[in-house]
Amino acid sequence: MKTVAFLTLGCKVNTYESEAMLKLFIEKGYNEVNFDENADVYVINTCTVTNTGDSKSRQMIRKAIRQNKNAVICVVGCYSQIASHEVASIDGVHIVLGTQYRQRIVDFVEEFQKERKQIIKVDDVMNLKKFEDLDIDMFTKNTRAFLKIQDGCNNFCTYCIIPYARGAVRSREKESVLKQTQALVDHGFVEIVLTGIHTAGYGADFENYSFYDLLVDLTTKVHGLKRLRISSIEMSQVTDEIINLIVNSPIIVDHLHIPIQSGCDATLKRMNRHYTTAEFASKIKILKEKLPSLSITTDVIVGFPQETDEEFEKTYQWIQEMHFNQLHVFPYSPRLGTPAARMKGQIDGNIKHERVKSLIALSHQLQSEFASWQIGKTLEVLIEERQGKYMVGHASNYLKVHVELPDSSIGHIYKVKIIEQQDIELIGSVINEEN
Repeated sequence: MKTVAFLTLGCKVNTYESEAMLKLFIEKGYNEVNFDENADVYVINTCTVTNTGDSKSRQMIRKAIRQNKNAVICVVGCYSQIASHEVASIDGVHIVLGTQYRQRIVDFVEEFQKERKQIIKVDDVMNLKKFEDLDIDMFTKNTRAFLKIQDGCNNFCTYCIIPYARGAVRSREKESVLKQTQALVDHGFVEIVLTGIHTAGYGADFENYSFYDLLVDLTTKVHGLKRLRISSIEMSQVTDEIINLIVNSPIIVDHLHIPIQSGCDATLKRMNRHYTTAEFASKIKILKEKLPSLSITTDVIVGFPQETDEEFEKTYQWIQEMHFNQLHVFPYSPRLGTPAARMKGQIDGNIKHERVKSLIALSHQLQSEFASWQIGKTLEVLIEERQGKYMVGHASNYLKVHVELPDSSIGHIYKVKIIEQQDIELIGSVINEEN
């Protein structure tokens, strides 16, 4: 039996794409094995968001080569798109694909096994106009299913390499999205997470069909869908019609991830983020008035070029006032080819480290406070795994909840009354059977 092992770095989009490529291998008679085991083919799906992503990608490529010197080593994804020559020059790498041609990966493996010549398929993503349709019927490692609905980004924030790795916005045809969503629900998934490089940019390349239209179709035309989650949405895309849809739809969850990146207007301007903190604050106020239970999480970059102590302090105070429920904090990482990498006033690594630590501590405090507000409330929890005597899952607002249930509860949603808080996690008791 032929075997394949996958290692996926980076974002939910990569997770989706790895699952789609795994499906192609399985259809050709391959069995999946763990990345730590001996395999005939290793696929490393890489990330290039930060320098750490690059070095981790190289580390995992070398690990695969050491594991089985006779295996076919395939490197795909954002790092190989941006630095294909660097990847191809690693002794032992046989196939290099960027952020396209993934649907032909098994053909390339077979071609390499015959010819024994290195294959490099990396084109200029800036010329791409069409979404690469990669289908998944089911996920092998998740209770919730990711669904990739678009690729690319048109924003060109000054720090970000991703538009150069992924190209412009390309949206998946609505029929394909609806068909795949239905297939996933039919396979037993009760929660679908919409994902993309710029998820809510979906439809920017269509004439008469928007992200809002897609949300309406998903929540009204897919039979059996219990929960729909948007992986990330830009503040400018949280329109009144989308807010009203979330308020009125029992299917779209009460959690939004809205990246802010900085709480200081001067920094936002250098980042080429097209909003002010005042605009962002006013949108959050509307959201919380209309959806009091809403959980809002965000991304923050610290140590951006020229960020002074005062600018960082502004960010810290503003985030505290806004009461985000969790922060994903990143130290700024210069990416060759981006405007920010050429800016004067690059910040010392130790200062970045201290600022990251400070915001992570704030995030923990905000999470703990938000968790404490849930005591006595009833939350709908999707059970995902066992941890000791408890089954654990995420509530619709994305808080982790522990509850006593049998193993057979995995993949089902229960109404759970929250009775206790342990740090940032919650303990509850089931008040009804699965709904």
